[in-house]
Amino acid sequence: MGSRDSAPAARAGNGTSAGKGTSAAGDGTHPAPRRTAVELAALLGFLAASALVAWLGSQATISNVTGWYAAADKAPWSPPNWVFGPVWTVLYTAMAVAAWLVWRSRSPNRRAALTVYGVQLALNLAWTPVFFGLYPVWGSAALWLALGIIVALALAVAATVLLFGPIRRTAGVLMLPYLSWVVFASSLNLWAAANN
Repeated sequence: MGSRDSAPAARAGNGTSAGKGTSAAGDGTHPAPRRTAVELAALLGFLAASALVAWLGSQATISNVTGWYAAADKAPWSPPNWVFGPVWTVLYTAMAVAAWLVWRSRSPNRRAALTVYGVQLALNLAWTPVFFGLYPVWGSAALWLALGIIVALALAVAATVLLFGPIRRTAGVLMLPYLSWVVFASSLNLWAAANN
C-alpha cells in the first residue's frame, strides 16, 4: 500500500489535472512558475502565522518567566527554561509545514482540517497569556483556567493529526511531536495549578 504523499505528484505528472502542476508547455515536467510562486507564498504565510503566535506568546512569557514563575513550585520533571525556546521554534515550524502540505493537497477535506488547525492555533495563542499573564492577578485560578485551555488544545491538536494524516501522511506525522509536547506541557500546568 503506497503513501498518500505520492498521489498528488503522480496526478500532477500525468497531465490530467487540468493544468495543475504542469509546465507552461503542458508537458507535465515542471510546475508552472505561477503555481510555484503561489505555493511558496502560502508556505511563507503559514510560517508567518506560526511566528506571529510564537511572538505574541513570548510577550506574556518574557515579563513573567523571571517574575512569579521563577519562584513558582514547578514539577520535578520541568526542563530548564532555555529548552522551551528551541523546542517551540521547531514545533511551530513543523506545524506550519504540515498545514502547508495539507493546503497544497487540494483534498476535499482540507478545509475542515485547516479549520481545526486554526482552532488549535488560537488555543495555543490563548494559553500563554492566561498561564503567565493572569497569575499575578488571579492566582491559582488562572493556572486552572490555563489547564482547561491546554487540555482543549491537546484535543484540538489530536483532531488535527487525525484530519491531516489521511490527507497527507507526512503532515500528520509532523504534528505528532507537537501533540506530545502539549501533553507534556499539560502535566507541567497541572502541577503548577495544584501547587501554587
